[in-house]
Amino acid sequence: MATMAVAFPILPGKTAEWRAFMAELNGSRREEFNASRRSAGVRERTYLQSTPMGDEVIVTLEGDDPGRSFGQMMHTTDPFTTWFLGKVKDVHGIDLTAPMTGTLSELVIDTDRVADAAK
Repeated sequence: MATMAVAFPILPGKTAEWRAFMAELNGSRREEFNASRRSAGVRERTYLQSTPMGDEVIVTLEGDDPGRSFGQMMHTTDPFTTWFLGKVKDVHGIDLTAPMTGTLSELVIDTDRVADAAK
């Protein structure tokens, strides 16, 4: 099973709104959220990290091909995904439907193997 991690800044003053968003995902929209991740073939974990530069969210995805799964989730047009992507854009200022350049994250340390950090 592969893992990937992505960090997203929370826009200044939006942490309370982000927490309300997470409360919906853990509450009234829990089944829709779980179904979307099952459909994409990933397990998601989301963390809040406070930093001197502001709050950030760290998202990990685990599955056979989390990069492909991430792309699949961001380009689905069902009502839940449309709502989810709108919330992400409002709280993080990021349009996840726009083409991204490069990789989402680069593995540089793994205690189980040596990563190629010399890129």
